[in-house]
Amino acid sequence: MNTIAGWLIFLIATTVYWLTLEPTASFWDCGEFIACSYKLEVPHPPGAPFFLLFNRLFSFLAAGDVYKVAYFINLSSALASGFTILFLFWSIGMLALKLLPAGRQKSPTPADTLLILGASGIGALAYTFSDSFWFSAVEAEVYAMSSFFTAFVIWAMLKWEQTEDPQKAQRWLLLIAYMVGLSIGVHILNLVCLPALALIYYYKKQQEKQARPTFWGAVWAMAIGGAIILAIIVFIIPGLPELAGKFEIFFVNSLNLPFNSGLIFFSLLLLGGLIWGLVFSFRKQKHALHLALLMLTLVLIGYGSYGIVLIRAQFNPPINENDPSDAIRIVSYLKREQYGDRPLLYGPVFTARPVRSEKAAPLYRKDEAKGKYVIYDYKETYTYDKNMLFPRIYSREGSHVRMYRQILGLREGEEPTFADNIAFLLKHQIGHMYFRYFMWNFAGRESDIQNAGFLAPWDSDKDLPELLAKNKARNQYYSLPLLLGLLGLFFVYARNRQVFYFTLLLFFFMGIALVLYLNSPPIEPRERDYIYVGSFYAFAMWIGFGVMALADLINGLVKNKQLQAALATALCLPVPGIMVAEGWDDHDRSDRYFQVDMAKNILNSCAPNAILFTAGDNDTFPLWYVQEVEGFRTDVRVCNLSLFATDWYISQMKRQVYESTPLPISLEEKDFAAGVNEQVVVMKAPQLGSTQAEALYQKGVDLNTFFKLLQENHPVVRVPNPEYGNAIAILPSQKVYLKLNIDPGKVQSWLPKDKAQNLPGHMEWTLPIEQFFKNSLAVLNVVATNNANGWERPIYFAPTLGSTDYMGLEPYLQAEGFAYRLTPIKLGGAGDIFVNTDIMYENMMKKMFWRNLDRPDIHYNEDYRRFVLIARNAFARLAEQLIMEGKKDKAKKALLESLRLMPDASIPYDVYSVQYIQLLLLVDETAKAKEMAEVMARRAKEEIEYALRQQDLYSRNLMANLYTLNHIVQVFEQYQLPEAAQYKQWLQKYEGLLQ
Repeated sequence: MNTIAGWLIFLIATTVYWLTLEPTASFWDCGEFIACSYKLEVPHPPGAPFFLLFNRLFSFLAAGDVYKVAYFINLSSALASGFTILFLFWSIGMLALKLLPAGRQKSPTPADTLLILGASGIGALAYTFSDSFWFSAVEAEVYAMSSFFTAFVIWAMLKWEQTEDPQKAQRWLLLIAYMVGLSIGVHILNLVCLPALALIYYYKKQQEKQARPTFWGAVWAMAIGGAIILAIIVFIIPGLPELAGKFEIFFVNSLNLPFNSGLIFFSLLLLGGLIWGLVFSFRKQKHALHLALLMLTLVLIGYGSYGIVLIRAQFNPPINENDPSDAIRIVSYLKREQYGDRPLLYGPVFTARPVRSEKAAPLYRKDEAKGKYVIYDYKETYTYDKNMLFPRIYSREGSHVRMYRQILGLREGEEPTFADNIAFLLKHQIGHMYFRYFMWNFAGRESDIQNAGFLAPWDSDKDLPELLAKNKARNQYYSLPLLLGLLGLFFVYARNRQVFYFTLLLFFFMGIALVLYLNSPPIEPRERDYIYVGSFYAFAMWIGFGVMALADLINGLVKNKQLQAALATALCLPVPGIMVAEGWDDHDRSDRYFQVDMAKNILNSCAPNAILFTAGDNDTFPLWYVQEVEGFRTDVRVCNLSLFATDWYISQMKRQVYESTPLPISLEEKDFAAGVNEQVVVMKAPQLGSTQAEALYQKGVDLNTFFKLLQENHPVVRVPNPEYGNAIAILPSQKVYLKLNIDPGKVQSWLPKDKAQNLPGHMEWTLPIEQFFKNSLAVLNVVATNNANGWERPIYFAPTLGSTDYMGLEPYLQAEGFAYRLTPIKLGGAGDIFVNTDIMYENMMKKMFWRNLDRPDIHYNEDYRRFVLIARNAFARLAEQLIMEGKKDKAKKALLESLRLMPDASIPYDVYSVQYIQLLLLVDETAKAKEMAEVMARRAKEEIEYALRQQDLYSRNLMANLYTLNHIVQVFEQYQLPEAAQYKQWLQKYEGLLQ
């Protein structure tokens, strides 16, 4: 019965996930993972090789239809999540048996069985419909599969505990070890449950000895579990490759042997050591040692999926992040060194300053020409003037420092104390970054806006702004799952302390312990609730036990035990019921395509054989997906500026990929190798003398000359750095120029006629920053080299870049859709960047994809709304420029098409939509302008009054709504519309906030 019921719950969960499944690649890492699964490429560190291999198999289900690849890979997450629910159901059942009276644990009555099935079902379904787990279940991210491994090893450990035959029991331990090894190739979150599993091991061994478990015995068991985690994440995952790398360097550099000889020797040594240990322990009848070595061997076999990373990296696939193709690079890849590290036990505070730096371990790279591994730089260790135990407020990044002070109420210049450090831990890291997520899942969620809070049972939609009240992610559970889980927690504490401590450890280690380990900064690019789903998994067990607690409470009211069990289950059924009812509309992604459509729109904004500079995950990974999987616009080379600061990525950009020829980069490997030209400082050249240096600084620098001198290591562009025995690159002026090398006939098709006929002899501009990094240096080199090549390739910049990423080239850019093209002439038009209305109108009206953006029943969360904001702004700029050029009919068509494609009913008007009001008036669409103004003004008033009630006087949202209302008043007064008086009356109430 338990087996059948478990599979029924699996079927329910999997069906829900299948019905709400994303049909294509989601935002964030999903596009990258799908592309890398489809072609077995190398994603961002530390990779997920088993995840990729497994999903490569699922991609075959598409049967050659590239548009279905993402769907079937997403389906693997749905299935993994369904199996997670299955094992949760069975795990709750096994633990629930222990909560029965001792005499009935091995022979439960039919009423007991019914109660346990009800408890298991309610707990499993509550987790099925929990916000964070459901979110991961319908997209191609690693967290669904990671949750499956966590659920499986917990279930397997409980099966081991129930198995009395020692030989059969050992098989469960070996299976657990293998699954742990495989899980490393997905995500290491699975490892966090090991201390709790060690507690189960300890309890069973004490039971076999007929000894009572002790407090210190349990502590030692947990410590051993923690030591196993440490051994895996320190000594196995990066440790073994690092040791192999040291063998490799010794064999190649010291013994003059060929590359990979050290790796081969180390692999044979490790394999031989394991075989010898197994044989020795077997012959000497050392059972514990033999079992430990077998488990280690199986962990390593599972971990062996990382071999695919080395193999595929050596083939240089189009996506090959970090190029982990040798023993040195794979270590950096596994250690995630490109992301830096965070202090855990002792380190600086955010007001600290480095007082000393010292050389640490050398950094090697492979030199094929010399046949050696050469040192190109050294790691640095810094000594700071202000340090603290257990540092939580450590980041010295500008925006982080401001947020620390805001959260802690510290004035500028005020030094933080240890009490402030602990306050940040409790208030932000635990309160905001964990407890808020926990309450989202079991109490209710305010909205899908980043940093949204949770809902208390008494929170209602009364007096809320319209957009907040109608937000599909506003899910009110009335804290019913929370209350049922707390009831179960108290019940399990009273009934069985061993089960209580086991589930409490699961809850702690996969929740609060992760908070302490991750040591989050005060600002994250997105919500991180998916990290803590293991903790929510443990709470779902308590929800299941809450059914048993309720049955116990009604014991005096209902005498029939079977009726009692059925009634308790029925009374608790509304808990998962309200969760699925509230969560369906914001978790249903079944018809959502805009993330992929926007990627195609960005690519379709580019001319053939273009170079497109992007920056973030969401303006890069979806583009990678449509190119790698759907084969869309593979002539365009997408160049991510965050990665362009690395030697391996610049090398990749110098290779042909599909129809895209190599990027025009004149820098050679020696010029962009790791440790070389990492930073360029804009300063007067000290080698020239003050007068000549000043003259050059004022005149400006020819970029071609600068790169020639840079490649020659000329002293004019170098400043000695005695501490490291090298020289820092300098640019002798903030002004730069290029002598144009372009055929005027070549620009006729993409520049306005009046501009194309008057090309200047050179380009000149001022850099917006006084120091920049290798990625900006590489961008300037591409611009200069492409100019030297006669502008063979169109160069575009994504509209999502930061202002400094354009390197001062904005006057030379023209908008052609969702990308800005570099031109050889300074332009001017609507806004900072010129709009080429002929090209942009053609692109926006005929070449773009807008599937289902006009459907109000589809939920578009904040990630989508940001890109809709960009789209609406693009249409508005196009219309504005068309009006300036006297093309009112086209402007009207563009505005109305935008409102048709992205109506307020499906995606509410945003702060950029307010500019449509004046534009509509200019094209004689007065009624539509008034309609928009009424909606936006009313909402702005609601939002402002809500912010005032919440005493949120400094939020960006408040300022945006004040701007909206003020803009509407100004426009309506300008056009002498009668509604202006009403809107002005509203605005006057809030004039004090505008000061």
